[in-house]
Amino acid sequence: MKFNQTSIKLLHYLQRHQKLHLLQSLFLKEGKKMVVSEMEKKAELIFIPSPDIGHLVSSLEFAKLLINTHNNIFITVLCIKFPHTPFSDSYIKSVLNLQPQIKLIDLPQVESPPKELLISPPCYIKALMHTLTPHVKSTIQTILSSHSNHVVGLVLDLFCLSMIDVGNELGIPSYLFLTSNVGFLGFMLSLQNRRVDDVFNDYDPELLIPGFTNLVPSSVLPNAAYSKDGGYEAYYNLARRINDTKGIIVNTFSDLEQYSIDALYDHDEKIPPIYAVGPLLDLKGQPNPKLDQSQLDLILRWLDKQPNKSVVFLCFGSMGVSFGPSQIREIALGLKHSGVRFLWAMKSPPRTNNYEEKRLPEGFLEWMELEGKGMICGWAPQVEVLAHKAIGGFVSHCGWNSILESMWFGVPILTWPIYAEQQLNAFRMVKELGLAVELRVDYRIGSKEIVMAEEIEKGLKNLMEKENILLKKVQEMARNAVLCGGSSFISVGKLINIMIGSN
Repeated sequence: MKFNQTSIKLLHYLQRHQKLHLLQSLFLKEGKKMVVSEMEKKAELIFIPSPDIGHLVSSLEFAKLLINTHNNIFITVLCIKFPHTPFSDSYIKSVLNLQPQIKLIDLPQVESPPKELLISPPCYIKALMHTLTPHVKSTIQTILSSHSNHVVGLVLDLFCLSMIDVGNELGIPSYLFLTSNVGFLGFMLSLQNRRVDDVFNDYDPELLIPGFTNLVPSSVLPNAAYSKDGGYEAYYNLARRINDTKGIIVNTFSDLEQYSIDALYDHDEKIPPIYAVGPLLDLKGQPNPKLDQSQLDLILRWLDKQPNKSVVFLCFGSMGVSFGPSQIREIALGLKHSGVRFLWAMKSPPRTNNYEEKRLPEGFLEWMELEGKGMICGWAPQVEVLAHKAIGGFVSHCGWNSILESMWFGVPILTWPIYAEQQLNAFRMVKELGLAVELRVDYRIGSKEIVMAEEIEKGLKNLMEKENILLKKVQEMARNAVLCGGSSFISVGKLINIMIGSN
């Protein structure tokens, strides 16, 4: 079944008027036929995700979505071993155990790039991809010659776009899978109009970036934008490869960012088609060897005792953040003075005992136990916590996966970005979308700046005292997008038709 412009306009009209359920019944059977009936021969996609756990999660969720949408799609994931992502193996295995249409091939362990490149992760991964290229090519050649499935495309993480050349050599089209949002895509596309040596400075004037309605302060650009050690150059080279793909797949949904998608097309008609296919979320949560069942039970039992929407959850991503002692003390004092209930996921550095006692203000643990308003844990299952009825706010590093999870569960965010593109995400959530409360949008880990207790206290009170009606509407839009007949459902169907057309 093909959808004409009138049908698509009708879909958006019904979404805006909260009548999507009427349309879903129309598309339920025919939508499935649109996907399944167009191909009888098995088609295979080869995924090459970045080894970072945040990128892996959304990449594998997209792989699961494709095979659940179409019976004849099979997926091979080429797994890059990365010493800095210890939980990735357990996560991948937990996914593959339940998905026979997805198989894993471990790429050979290669010599790691020089450690000094770690100062700029994009530069480090660029060097790693260069070393892996011949192994990727030989692996794909083996796949092509070993079975009857027709390989119809490479699905590449942003940091793996150099593998487009491998695809071109072997006659396989490439698709970019972007784990961030359309705003970040706009930033990357804007680099195409700059010079390779035109590194940004944090004192640059505000920038006009396609996909943003506001001028963007240079202080919220990704870390690599300022890097003279190869990070900016790595971003620049990646940006110039985007237009070499056959499509751009983004973990977002059109009701959230359609104006940005339209703006990108207005900016450059030559960019590949953009497919908004999200939100792609692992609602079962990622396995983590640091958390046993008894710890999880302790966290959930404590939350069960708290009033509805009364608890602020502080969590700074799957990689964890090691704040210095001064900053930890200010966070603790801000929590205490705000009077809010809290669950604080605090990363403990290795080989250090009594971590909390050494860094928290004197008497804080005793106060916390006496008042019963707070709990500190080493690691918490973010999805399960955000889904809990007691959670009313989320102090977040503003990684895109975390932002999508907060939207899904309707939990408002207080922004505290740390690294990568999180500052740009925070700016987008606060200034562009009006979906978050600002603590900071330009904080960076490693800076000498301390966010003081008074500022944290004020941010927490604003977070918990103001009802975000818009967020509730976005929560409904996010959930409707992935339903049969929703905008992301239709976008995935169109994408599969394009991929199959390559067969």
